[in-house]
Amino acid sequence: MNYIEMLTIAFSEAQAGFDEGGVPVGAALFAADGKLLGRGRNRRVQDNDPSVHGETDAFRKAGRQTSYRDKILVTTLAPCWYCSGLIRQFNIGTVVVGESVNFAGHLDWLREAGVKIVELNDAACIDLMSRFIAQSPRIWFEDIGEDCC
Repeated sequence: MNYIEMLTIAFSEAQAGFDEGGVPVGAALFAADGKLLGRGRNRRVQDNDPSVHGETDAFRKAGRQTSYRDKILVTTLAPCWYCSGLIRQFNIGTVVVGESVNFAGHLDWLREAGVKIVELNDAACIDLMSRFIAQSPRIWFEDIGEDCC
């Protein structure tokens, strides 16, 4: 399975989150051979739980792994500090980013730790997040921990 195919799985989670009225960030964790280990989406709004980001949801659903160094985390949006900390804490080896246009995240910090970053800047990911930010700016700013309008 290539990175675009992996992103399709994460994007389907992001779209589901958008359709549910939540923040449209989807993620999936894969083994090095492309086997899907877990998938998830940001459910902060749906679950009223600020800790359920797309990356953390996929990570939890993947269950315990003996090592994460050879794992591939695919996310539709560049990871925030919270999710970047999870990536570094567990030494996830590769992060595939659907887009970093609407939110640059902390990719340099991850690179400094030796994480391989693959930026796709996928048009569908950019468009979905752009529409969400325009529709729900207060939820967006809450999600990234910044003051809003």
